[in-house]
Amino acid sequence: MYILFISLAIFSSVLLVLVVLAQNSKGGGLSSQFGGSGASNMIGVKKTGDLLERLTWGFAIAIMVFSLATNFTAPNTGSTDEILEKARQQQSSPIDLKKTEQPATPASEPK
Repeated sequence: MYILFISLAIFSSVLLVLVVLAQNSKGGGLSSQFGGSGASNMIGVKKTGDLLERLTWGFAIAIMVFSLATNFTAPNTGSTDEILEKARQQQSSPIDLKKTEQPATPASEPK
C-alpha cells in the first residue's frame, strides 16, 4: 500500500509538471498551440484556461493527499519509546573512569 501511494504521488507530480508547462503565463496557453479558431471550436479559449487551472489544483491536492496517506501507511521501523529508554539507561548509568580509555602519555623527548 505504501509503494502504491508513493508511485501515485510521483505520477501526479509528473502530470502536474506537464500541466503547468502547458499553461502560458500571459494567458494564451494551450489554446494558442492549436492554431486559433480550431481550438476555439473544440474546447474554447476560455475553457482551456479553466481546464488547466482545475487540473493544476486537482493534481496539487492529489499530491498532498498521497503524501498524507504515505505517512499513515509507512512501515514502522522502530518505536520511539525504545530509543528513549536506551537514552535514559545511558544517562543514568555511572561512568567508570577506570574502564574508559585514557589518553596515551606523550613519549619523552630525547635530549
